[in-house]
Amino acid sequence: MSQIPFDPGRGKDYSLTGEQARLAEEAGLVSAVWYQCPVPRKRMKELMQRSDGRAIRDTALWLGAMVLSGLGGYVLWGSAACVPFFLVYGLLYGTAANSRWHETGHGTAFKTRRMNDVVYQLACFMVMYEPQVWRWSHARHHTDTIIVGRDPEIVEPRPPRLNMIVLKFFSLPHVYNSFKSLFLHGSGQMSAEEKIFVPESEWPKVYRTARIWLALHGLVIASALYLNSWLPLMYVLLPTMYGGWLSYVFGLTQHVGLAEDELDHRKNCRTIYMNPVFRFFYSDMNYHLEHHMFPMVPYHALAKLHEEIKDDCPPPYKSLVEAYREIIPTLLRQRKDPSFYIKRPIKEAAPESAQTADHQESAFS
Repeated sequence: MSQIPFDPGRGKDYSLTGEQARLAEEAGLVSAVWYQCPVPRKRMKELMQRSDGRAIRDTALWLGAMVLSGLGGYVLWGSAACVPFFLVYGLLYGTAANSRWHETGHGTAFKTRRMNDVVYQLACFMVMYEPQVWRWSHARHHTDTIIVGRDPEIVEPRPPRLNMIVLKFFSLPHVYNSFKSLFLHGSGQMSAEEKIFVPESEWPKVYRTARIWLALHGLVIASALYLNSWLPLMYVLLPTMYGGWLSYVFGLTQHVGLAEDELDHRKNCRTIYMNPVFRFFYSDMNYHLEHHMFPMVPYHALAKLHEEIKDDCPPPYKSLVEAYREIIPTLLRQRKDPSFYIKRPIKEAAPESAQTADHQESAFS
């Protein structure tokens, strides 16, 4: 494997159809071998055990809190007293649902596959991530994590655009692109990039889902117009925007500012200690290095996995604030110097600890 030289004059092409994709393949970065910290086989089997109980409890708390906060917003609608209820509802809808689609998409949240599928479909609708497209997009993200030209989920390309970061805080680019994609798929078409990672056999499902979603959103908008009230939109669509900000705050910490085109998750992922409330909203994805290195470990076991491998990893960030003390200056510096990135202190990778990218793909059911 060889590194791809950075040309400051040309920058990088982050699309999946450009020259960077070819360069990544030539450099041996495609579906390559990734470093994994050594964990005893018996212990890994214990950590990989799936359980319905924990996921049922967390899902019941999530949906129950949504019902209560939504009911409070309805009862107090028309007064300022409804605002805190909708703020909570929005976070549960636009942020907590984001981590739920992710976990159930991996198939590790519940032991029962049907439960994973039901929650996955619901959460995807809430945050406007088309289920078939994002299942395959995220599989590619794990196979070729932060490999430019291969990973479709790189949050902030270099150099970062600060105006877009502000808009993304309110999910505006995401919602715009989602509707653009829904109309494209609803018309029976796939984008050039999607054709690269979504199997053709899945395309009819993509088209069908898009048409159903467009009909549902159309019904909600029609209800708001008929009632001459914003209330229906406060429960569907708008919370993706007014409640997704915390999800974006979490998401920026995962990989932004770290190394690109590396085959070691210790160089391109962050683990951050968070309080129990944040961990609930984020489904323990603050242990992001652990998740990428061993994606078949359920979210509720990531803290235990962290204890197993932390001595072989860079020191975790003590808080979200500490992480942003590093991220913000890095983003500002990358505007002028896109080649700059944070080099995390790690031990040299041992060849016998490496695993193939096939292990990454197997995390998805």
